[in-house]
Amino acid sequence: VQLQASGGGLVQAGGSLRLSCAASGRTFSSFAMGWFRQAPGKEREFVAAIGWSGGITYYADSVKGRFTISRDNAKNTVYLQMNSLKVEDTAVYYCAEARSAVPSTWSYEYVDWGQGTLVTVSS
Repeated sequence: VQLQASGGGLVQAGGSLRLSCAASGRTFSSFAMGWFRQAPGKEREFVAAIGWSGGITYYADSVKGRFTISRDNAKNTVYLQMNSLKVEDTAVYYCAEARSAVPSTWSYEYVDWGQGTLVTVSS
């Protein structure tokens, strides 16, 4: 499957961004999707995940209450709405497709990864 992430950019602290990830090549609606991020000098970390139907979602504690993951299976797209952004949210954000319909917080459960989109939050 091919994943194309978009929507990153430069935003001031407290602002909002919406990331999108368009998928092609596999039955998108059958698989869970996730967002991960990697800040400069740090390891990649889990951000959010959503099950195949959108009924189950998981969030990292650091983004809970500020970020919302959603999906539109008709458009083969998963979204990450990011509100109340903080400087520490600055990172390259990656979308990924899981090996099953069940969402996971573990990166090894994801088999296909997008190219990443850079989010920079200024103070």
